[in-house]
Amino acid sequence: MKPWFTVCCAILLGGCAVGTDYRRPAVSTPTAFRFDLNPSSARLSEWSSVYHDDKLSALVREALANGFDVQIAAARVEEARATAIEARAGFLPAISLDGTVGRGKNDTFNSPYPNGGLIANSGAATLGALWEFDLWGRVRRDNEAARARWLASKEGRRAVELSLMSDIAATYFELMEMDKELAISEQAVTSFAESREIFSQRVEGGTASALESARAQADWDDATAEIPADREAIAQLENRLSILVGRLPGPITRESLEVSIDRFPSIPAGLPSDLIERRPDILEAEDELRAANADVGEAMGEFFPKIGLTAVFGQISPDLKGFTRADSRVWGIGANADAPLFEGGRLVGQYKGAKAFRTEEEKRYAQTVLIAFQEVSDALVARDSLVERRLSEVDEVKSLEGAVELSRNRYSAGKADYFEVLEAQQQLFPAQRALARTQRDQLLACVALYRALGGSWSDERGRP
Repeated sequence: MKPWFTVCCAILLGGCAVGTDYRRPAVSTPTAFRFDLNPSSARLSEWSSVYHDDKLSALVREALANGFDVQIAAARVEEARATAIEARAGFLPAISLDGTVGRGKNDTFNSPYPNGGLIANSGAATLGALWEFDLWGRVRRDNEAARARWLASKEGRRAVELSLMSDIAATYFELMEMDKELAISEQAVTSFAESREIFSQRVEGGTASALESARAQADWDDATAEIPADREAIAQLENRLSILVGRLPGPITRESLEVSIDRFPSIPAGLPSDLIERRPDILEAEDELRAANADVGEAMGEFFPKIGLTAVFGQISPDLKGFTRADSRVWGIGANADAPLFEGGRLVGQYKGAKAFRTEEEKRYAQTVLIAFQEVSDALVARDSLVERRLSEVDEVKSLEGAVELSRNRYSAGKADYFEVLEAQQQLFPAQRALARTQRDQLLACVALYRALGGSWSDERGRP
């Protein structure tokens, strides 16, 4: 066989790689999100412009700079990047320096060697090189897998950041809702105290029984007992939020619930196909699938011979006196091949395991996409239904506030009994709490939608 033919075959073989090239698996996507009547493909706004809350934005920036979850995710990215650099070294020759010097009897280069019983000095200094021809693409698949896992770690970091921002916003809104509940509890205490005072005056005047005053006292005690529980919940939420942003537990500055509701954001849902391109968990799952596909090719490459070049250059002498002479110089170049003949099923098992893992990652990718559509649909439903519920509860609270005022005036005029007053109050304050919780849930639904849509990274993947 002519040498040029061998070289051409090597070049042609070097252009291909074992295994199949990655292709994104087909997944079913709806043409529009459920219950979203006006889909938009507009890019999501940055976090700071979604809620127009400077205090919340400051907390998010602090968390991204100091949060432990973000720092851990950043370390994982660096770890994966280092692995990719390590894998890329397979394209280059490995060069090593080897040196030895020794003195002994029947010993040469620190190894037993008969020399007639002489005591002699020996020394060697050589440079060695080994370079594997990637004829089958095994090294390329290894690099492809390492790079894909590096990209997956970057998407994982973005997923952590998005999750952290969502958790901070959710806790922030829960904290504002508890502020509102504490204010409602304090208002209830004041209102029941006023009723108790009115009832007590009528008891003292002989126009009412002690039962009225006792009932008002019991309602006042019940409302008063809510205040310590509300304060405890507020402190716990402040502590949780402090830990999320990476600081010691302590107080948190914040806006009021009413202010946030007035700034209620309108988040475009976009088109379903955009979701696959911007949700970090979907992108991470796809990169993991790409890596698993490359692992299959690498496992296939293990069945083929590994062919490489070796080279050596240096000085070697069994006598140190002649170490620098020209006849002590050593050099050589050669080729080697290492082909598996019998591995006892190890390579077969490795290959089948890689294929099974690729199937697992493919199913996980499809599942991640479906879950993403479910989360968006759930958030859209919650967003719309909570708006309607809040409007109804606002009307209910206004009606009950009027009922409390009217019943108290009727009682003072002797046209109603104390049950009418207490009943109106007992209905008002739970309704106010329910409204505050609905306002909180409305904001939380917005957080869930923003998170489900992938945050503000629709076209900022930062891929190298």
